[in-house]
Amino acid sequence: MRFLLPALVASLALSTVAFAAEPADTAAALRDKARGDGTAWTILEDLTTEIGPRPVGSPAMTRAKDWAVETLTAYGFTNIKVEAFAKPTWHRGAESASIIAPYPLKLSIIGLGGSVPTPAKGVEGEVVIFRTLAELEAVPDGSLSGKIAVVTTPMVRTQSGEGYGAVGAVRRTGPSIAGRKGAIAYLTRSVSTSDSRLAHTGIMRYADGAPQIPAAALGIPDAEQLERLAARGPVRVKLNMASTVDSGSVAWNISGDIVGSERPEQIIVVGGHLDSWDVGTGAIDDASGIAITTAAGKLIGDLPRHPKRTIRVVMWGSEETGGSSEAYAAARKDEMPNLVVAGESDFGAGRIYALQLPERAMTSPALAPLPGLMAPLKVIVSRDPARGGGADTEGLEKAGVPAFSLRQDGTRYFDLHHSEDDTLDKVDPDDLQQNVAAWVALLYMIADSDIDSRALKDAK
Repeated sequence: MRFLLPALVASLALSTVAFAAEPADTAAALRDKARGDGTAWTILEDLTTEIGPRPVGSPAMTRAKDWAVETLTAYGFTNIKVEAFAKPTWHRGAESASIIAPYPLKLSIIGLGGSVPTPAKGVEGEVVIFRTLAELEAVPDGSLSGKIAVVTTPMVRTQSGEGYGAVGAVRRTGPSIAGRKGAIAYLTRSVSTSDSRLAHTGIMRYADGAPQIPAAALGIPDAEQLERLAARGPVRVKLNMASTVDSGSVAWNISGDIVGSERPEQIIVVGGHLDSWDVGTGAIDDASGIAITTAAGKLIGDLPRHPKRTIRVVMWGSEETGGSSEAYAAARKDEMPNLVVAGESDFGAGRIYALQLPERAMTSPALAPLPGLMAPLKVIVSRDPARGGGADTEGLEKAGVPAFSLRQDGTRYFDLHHSEDDTLDKVDPDDLQQNVAAWVALLYMIADSDIDSRALKDAK
């Protein structure tokens, strides 16, 4: 009930300003309506409850594809496309790890996406601890024969999430480095800021020519326990993993449009990724992004007059293990010159604190109202240009499409990311609405402007 009056007032304001000459008036009314709108929460709850975890190549992902079409249709999107692309898929099997000596202790692990399995009887060896990836790289090739390499680099908690980028290589490239050194398996401290025993997964890729050895992440306390034990004497660990790969799978990028009223061929591309890892229910990564961008598009679509340009919401189908960005960009080859700007919501549902625009975008008078529009949401318009819009917009960016970024507070994001703790209860409904409010105001301002799609200045 506490949202009812503000939502009613905002709806009346929207009907009044929908035909106003100033786009900022409509954007402000949309922003205020979003603060009392429950659409994003409904979408988020539906996806995480009705479908659950959505790994590529699973029956759940097929259901998610159908859910996406039904959801976009129900919320008034048109030109709905389901674009399939080939995608080999990795499937997790049974996994376990235990300390064998100096005493028995079950370890909390999770296989890294793309890892080869162990032999049926598992692998067993003495662990060798490396505090950094550089320490592992420094040992001679072949020197770890029969050993299990363990890297224990901690991740630093930051608002921006830059701590993730600083240590991500321990997961992505560590297994190949360990394989070249002769290790029979690789374990890494989870790339996470959590203190939970739950381990965090994520993709890794074997380097060309490197031995392919089984690889898994350890829960943070377990990695620290191994480190302490190894400092006191030899430690032996046994690892079992039973993953498989399906080379004949497909994934889908699903999209729907809020068609522009004057220049529908000019398109703003936004969205989130529909796939998730098989643990948790993918609430923050990235059902929240799906919910935020779909709800923002729906609010604009409900206007009696759409903005000049088309807003396209894309539910990318394979971000976690890669492929959706390249597939989407390849399918947009003929459209590319008309793609105005792109951005993705893929950092959970923490409150947005900053907006980064494409370089030179703020030279346009059309976007001059943005600082005032964002101020009530406690969002600053940064002087720094966006470095990218998201993993799924990279293909578009490489083809020259400018990107923007709405920066979210990631202080707690990596406590939950890629783990069993990524569930609906971790999302704050008020924060989710604040995200929608920022997105809807920005999208309307760009969509109803004459900003050139490449030069990012007022069209002559």
